[in-house]
Amino acid sequence: MVSNSWMRLAESPLINRVVVSEGADAADDWIAERIGGGDVCVTQDIPLAGRCVAAGAKALGPGGKAFTEDSIGMAVAMRDLHTELRETGEITGGPRAFTKQDRSRFLQALEESIQSVLRSP
Repeated sequence: MVSNSWMRLAESPLINRVVVSEGADAADDWIAERIGGGDVCVTQDIPLAGRCVAAGAKALGPGGKAFTEDSIGMAVAMRDLHTELRETGEITGGPRAFTKQDRSRFLQALEESIQSVLRSP
């Protein structure tokens, strides 16, 4: 878990907490500089997902959507469109609530990504 401030996490030898300096994109830069093939990044930050995919890693959104070289361009375009629509008042609500189905979809996608990494030479 990489962040620019301390976050409460479950204590586990499988979890490594990294706190980077404050600043715009400091955590993203730390991740992008170190990620590569054999890694899986979970993020809702589309530009970070693009950087991870470009480095050969798998990238997933928290809802289980996999980002790929083919899909990242459309994801950036949709993010930009939604930003513009929010700024003009066309969209006033936030994202829908995270559901049990979203959690299930994410866990399935994470399992598939990990298994894909494990099968890769």
